[in-house]
Amino acid sequence: MTTPMAEIPESLRDDEYNLKLLGIFHYVLAGLTAVIGCFPILHVVVGFIMIVIGAADGRAGPMPILGGLLFTLIGGLVFVVFQAMAVCLFLSGKFLQAHKHHTYCLVVAVMICFSFPVGTVLGIFTLLVLIRPEVRSLFGAK
Repeated sequence: MTTPMAEIPESLRDDEYNLKLLGIFHYVLAGLTAVIGCFPILHVVVGFIMIVIGAADGRAGPMPILGGLLFTLIGGLVFVVFQAMAVCLFLSGKFLQAHKHHTYCLVVAVMICFSFPVGTVLGIFTLLVLIRPEVRSLFGAK
């Protein structure tokens, strides 16, 4: 049986509201990170073109192939890192709303503090909410 809203302490309702709101902001930042993380695909394409052109033109030597390989590898690595961070943010938003995995949410909040300026603001607010004892008890953390 559910408890009527009048019986739930106001501070607990505020904490749940804050966690729900933070979860939504984590979803939004995850989407932005995923979209911005697609730009390195241009580097991968340019690198692949450099490799193909360098291999077709035997007179050019190994430099176009090596440059193209460098473009492709770095662009691919940046793409994977951004997409992994987007998945971490998405999961963090889901866990914040479900009140699960307190430590994971703390770690992600610290990691996004390095993503200036939006991630820094969201990370600091997430940390400020997650370190409160009432919120820790919501998560079942000690």
